[in-house]
Formats: sequence, C-alpha cells, structure tokens
Amino acid sequence: MGAAQQDAEHAGQHMDGIYRYQRYIYDMTRKYFLLGRDSLLDELSPPNGGTVLEVGCGTGRNLTQAARRYRHAKFYGFDISTMMLETAVANIERAGLSDRITVAEGDATDFSSQDLFGVPVFDRVFISYSLSMIPPWREAITQGLAAVKPGGSLHIVDFGQQARLPGLFKSGLQAWLAKFSVEPRADLEDELKALAARTGCELKFERLLRDYAQHAVVRKPTASA
Repeated sequence: MGAAQQDAEHAGQHMDGIYRYQRYIYDMTRKYFLLGRDSLLDELSPPNGGTVLEVGCGTGRNLTQAARRYRHAKFYGFDISTMMLETAVANIERAGLSDRITVAEGDATDFSSQDLFGVPVFDRVFISYSLSMIPPWREAITQGLAAVKPGGSLHIVDFGQQARLPGLFKSGLQAWLAKFSVEPRADLEDELKALAARTGCELKFERLLRDYAQHAVVRKPTASA
C-alpha cells in the first residue's frame, strides 16, 4: 500500500471514529450550525438533464434536498467515511431517490469521478462544510474544480473565522468545532483567487453572518471562451 493510500485509509478511520455515533443525530443537530447550505443548494440550478456532484456528502442530506429541488438532474456524492456512507445510503433509499442519487467511497484530495461513477465531469460540483475537516483542503478544491465541466461551477460553503461575532459565542463555537477536528480555513479566499487566476475562472466570494461562514462560487469559462 502506497503512502497516499495509507493517508486516505487513516483519514477514513479518523472520520469513522468521529461519526460512529454522531451520524445518527448529525442532521438534527447540525441544522443550527451549518448555515448557508440551503442557499447554496438554491443557487445550483443545474440544466435539464444535468449532473451534480457533492464532495464529502456525509449523511446524504444535501443530495436528497437537492434532488427534490431539481427533479430533472442526476446527483452523485462521495465520502471518505464508510459509516457516513451507510447512513447516506439508508437516507437516500428512505427518500425514494436511489434512482437519481449515486454515492460511493472516495477521497476528496485524490479522486476520479470517472472511476467512481463513470462520469468524467459535472455541471455543478459543491463542497458543503467539508473543507474545514480535510487537512489537505487545497488539493480538495483543485480536484473539485477539475471535475467541473466547461461553463459549469464549483460551489463552496464552510465556516469563516467568526471575526465579528461576540467574544463568548466565538470562543465557545471554536472550542466545540475543535472537538470534531473542524478548522476554519482562514486563507480560503486567497487560495480561491489564486486558483481562479490560474484557471481563467470567475470567482464570487462573500462572508456571511459576521463571518460565521464563507461562501464561494467558481465559474469555469465555456469551452469556446
């Protein structure tokens, strides 16, 4: 087994350890903390017959919500945690959406969507509150953008630095996040600016709710541009 495979296996085991029991109450509790997810889903607007990929799909909550919004599209997702995927599969089946949502085990920092799903690129790719849990997160956004079709877009929402939040709330929130190996990415905007410049993409970046969260859209030029 190579070093990259060992790192991926270790990361998967680490996530399984965190979510072994949390996965059962994850969606119930995180809806109060993972702000901006539904706005991200609202803006996806894939074309008719389009394809959408979620990087780090967790329990499948976002995929099921998106599939209900966009009944004309096909959805795909992967996660490094086998336990979260078990929950995702059960949730997708319960929602009656197994014919339109496909999930698999994969590493956000090194994946082939062709190998995972038989789909090389997607109209939309999104990453919701996963970058703050992926140590090599820069590789994840590079991989995510590479999976976007010309003319498509990469959508990201994650924790900000909470710079403008009240002190006690901020310190309490950050202590709670640390328990789950969550580390907000202070230089996400700078990294996305550099990536957009290198690839000729257009970037929209905004800080939400006193920098509680960060939201970004990276749009690829069309093939003819």
